[in-house]
Amino acid sequence: MGLFKFIKNAGAKVFGPNKETRKETARVEGEINEQERQEDQKAARKLEETIRDLSLQVDGLKIDIEGDTATVKGKAKDQSTREKVVLVVGNVEGIAEVDDRMEVENKEPEAVFHTVETGDTLSKISKEHYGDANKYNEIFEANKPMLKHPDKIYPGQVLRIPARK
Repeated sequence: MGLFKFIKNAGAKVFGPNKETRKETARVEGEINEQERQEDQKAARKLEETIRDLSLQVDGLKIDIEGDTATVKGKAKDQSTREKVVLVVGNVEGIAEVDDRMEVENKEPEAVFHTVETGDTLSKISKEHYGDANKYNEIFEANKPMLKHPDKIYPGQVLRIPARK
């Protein structure tokens, strides 16, 4: 699928405290220290665990984080799983880009990604993409298990908008 951009300062927190302060200091000093690399590896393992806990099936899942870019490899069960994995990884504070290098076992049409803005609701997004506000549940279902409730979305979050069948 390629390279996806996310809002770096929005999303779940999986990195240790003061990650950005340490990264800026390391950049000024011209190096990324070993502690930073270890924290990135720890965050990558935590994301892999989260993906498994969400029952997203990816054989050989491997996530690498370097700076604010996460690279995801493996073989996803289907396109929907692939997109959900990209969103789980990208909707994390501190991640600005996801380099998707996954393969897909069962091909299907790609979804569109929508970045939530202030004032958005799933109904409003549904009206924009499908022409019908009452189709919001399709968007909610397409973003499970990352979304737990249709009213719990936040600005900066990226959602899957599946192709209409």
